[in-house]
Amino acid sequence: MDGLSRRDALRVSSGLVGAVGALALGARTARAEPWTWSPSGSVLGSGGGADPLKMWDPEADPVLADVMDHADVPAVNRLLATWTKNDQPIPEGLPKNLRDFMEYARQLPSWTDQNKLAAGFEFNKKRGTYLGVLYAFASGMMSTVIPHEALAVYYSRGGSHLKDRIAKTAKFGYDIGTVNAYGPGGEMIVTCVKTRIIHASVRHLLPTSPHWPDEVTPISQDDLMVTWHSLATTIMRTFHAWNVRIPEVESDGYLHGWQLAGHLLGIRDEYIPATWAQADSQAKQVLDPILAPTAEGIDLAHKLMELGFDLDLSLLSGPILGAFTRFILGDRIADWLKIAHEPVWDPLLRFSWGPFVAVKEGVQGVIPPSADAAWLFDEFLRQFVLWYVAELRMPISIEIPQTNR
Repeated sequence: MDGLSRRDALRVSSGLVGAVGALALGARTARAEPWTWSPSGSVLGSGGGADPLKMWDPEADPVLADVMDHADVPAVNRLLATWTKNDQPIPEGLPKNLRDFMEYARQLPSWTDQNKLAAGFEFNKKRGTYLGVLYAFASGMMSTVIPHEALAVYYSRGGSHLKDRIAKTAKFGYDIGTVNAYGPGGEMIVTCVKTRIIHASVRHLLPTSPHWPDEVTPISQDDLMVTWHSLATTIMRTFHAWNVRIPEVESDGYLHGWQLAGHLLGIRDEYIPATWAQADSQAKQVLDPILAPTAEGIDLAHKLMELGFDLDLSLLSGPILGAFTRFILGDRIADWLKIAHEPVWDPLLRFSWGPFVAVKEGVQGVIPPSADAAWLFDEFLRQFVLWYVAELRMPISIEIPQTNR
C-alpha cells in the first residue's frame, strides 16, 4: 500500500465526518485561556492546581491497558456482570491487578456525609420526573454539542450501539437517585467504578481507531469535569431558571451525591467543586465556552430523538422531543443540531411550562396553564418515565469494550 499503514489508509477514506472530528480534536476546545480555577474551591480545599486538560487517570489506565492486552476480556466481562451491589465482594477470578484496583476504587472518601446523602434523596424523590426529562434533554442533548464527548462517543463502541449506551447512561441517572445509592444494597458505587473502568478502556482502545487523531488521549480530567457540569451544574441552573424553590439542605444534598459520583469516577478531589457557586464558576471556564456543533454530534442528537419510537409511546415523537430540546437548551444549540422549530410545541412550552412547574411545586398565586396543556405535560412526563423504566428492565451490563465503532 505504498508504505501507508492500514490505519492511515482508512483515515484517508473515512470522509468528511472523520476529517471534521479530527479537526475539532486537533484544534482543542475553546478554552484557550490558562486554567485558573483555584483548588481552594474544591471539596479537598487544596491541590497542585495542575491543568486538568493534561491529566487522565494514572490509577486505572495502566491496569485496564494490561487487562485488555493480556487477559481474557469476555471472561472478565462475565465476572463483572455478577457484581451489581455496593456491598458485594469483588468477584473471584478477575485478574489480581483489576481486583485490587476495584477494591481501592470502591472506597468512599473521608468527606462523605450521610446526612447530606439523605437530604439529596429528598431532592430526588420530590423531583424525579423533572430530573428524568432534564437528564435527557438538558444533559443528554448537551453532550452532543460538547465536541470531545460527542467525538469520543461517536467513534467508540457506543456510537454504533447507541441504544445500549443510552440504557447505561439511564442506569447512572437512576442509581444516583435511589434511597441507598451509596449504601449497602445500592448500586451507585458499582456503576461508578464500572464506568471508570470503561473510561480507562476507551483511553486505551480509541486511539487505535483509524478515525481518531494521533497523540490525542480521550477522556481527560477536563473532559470528565465538563461532563459532570453538563449533568449536575446544568440541572441546578435549569431549576433556577424555572424558579423552582429548593431548600438549601436538599440542594446541598443533591450536590453531595454528585460530588461522590465525581470522586468514584476517578475525578481528582481538587477539581470537584465544594459548593454550587464554585461549580458555576468552574463551569463558566470549562463548559460554557466549548459548546459547539460537530457532524458527529448532530448525527448523535438525531438518533437520541428517536428514543421513544421503539416503544410506540405516542408523545415521545420527534416534534415534542425536539421542542423540549429547544426549550431547555435554547435556540442556539437547537439550531446547531438542526432541530426544526415546532409551531405547536414551541409556544406551548414557552408560555405554559413555567406555570405548570410552579403549580406542581405548590407555588401560590400562579395562574395554572390550561387543562389541555397541563394534561399534555403530565402525559409527556408519564410516558418519558415509562420509557426510562422500560430501559432499566433490560439486563444492563457495563462491560469492557473490545472494539471501536
